[in-house]
Amino acid sequence: MELQKKGQFLGHNAAVYAICAFKKQDHFLSTGGDGWIVEWDLNRPETGRLLAKTDANIFSMLYLNQKNWVVAGNMYGGLHWIDLNNAVNFKSVLHHKKGVFALALFNENEILSLGGDGALSKWDIENCRARETLVLSNKSLRAIALHPFRNIMAVAASDSNIYLLDSDKLTVLQTIEKAHDNSVFSIQFSPDGKYLLSGGRDAYLRIWDSNKNFEELPTQAAHLFTVNDIAFHPGGKIFATASRDKSIRIWDAENFALLKVIDAIRYAGHLKSVNKLLWTADALLSCSDDRSIIAWEVKI
Repeated sequence: MELQKKGQFLGHNAAVYAICAFKKQDHFLSTGGDGWIVEWDLNRPETGRLLAKTDANIFSMLYLNQKNWVVAGNMYGGLHWIDLNNAVNFKSVLHHKKGVFALALFNENEILSLGGDGALSKWDIENCRARETLVLSNKSLRAIALHPFRNIMAVAASDSNIYLLDSDKLTVLQTIEKAHDNSVFSIQFSPDGKYLLSGGRDAYLRIWDSNKNFEELPTQAAHLFTVNDIAFHPGGKIFATASRDKSIRIWDAENFALLKVIDAIRYAGHLKSVNKLLWTADALLSCSDDRSIIAWEVKI
């Protein structure tokens, strides 16, 4: 495997908590503690463009391509609906009682939000209104993953559990209790749907076999501190994990062997916690508490 630092994107005035793909090829969006929504060009790291501002720290973000809208979840439990056609935050809804830690596109008409109040909500995009809400825990819900082929979603919670739900009915099918020794911070299905991967504050990466009632495979410590995010390469052969230990690690998606460690010493990586990852067709993007985003060229 070959790895090269492709570019570093500077300009945010606070930690960067979320990144997502944008409608333009080779462009992406970022947001974070400064409440800014910034557009970047992968080929021109020096020229970020401020698209919109909010008045709160943003923890999560989702781009709606069909509308050219951004939905951003803030630290207080509110959702900002932003029309990028005219840079207007046209609606703000204080919905969850605590921070909105994750947002996910459910279908072309609905999105999902996860709150620090332990609630999962399904939203109607057209009306920017919550259709239904399910309280899963008395602690924060941190991450969500939808199975690529089956009608199942997995929710990671700070009560150490993973909740498996019927995606349409929003009913709990199964609970993996004490999935981690502490909060479950990240979760992701493999592209073929065979495995569910989870990362926790216990620094472990855990693998669950979705074809065997989510039986756990042999596990391993993946990082020194919390595993903040898990992201699969579009080709499905490798995946990456991000951690509060300031590193990114690349793994073989078939045998889960560690392939590469990306840190400040080896590759001039991040200087603080790595919060989120995003694979594009040409690069792996990472964002950090150090207020930067880095693009990595990874050749398998």
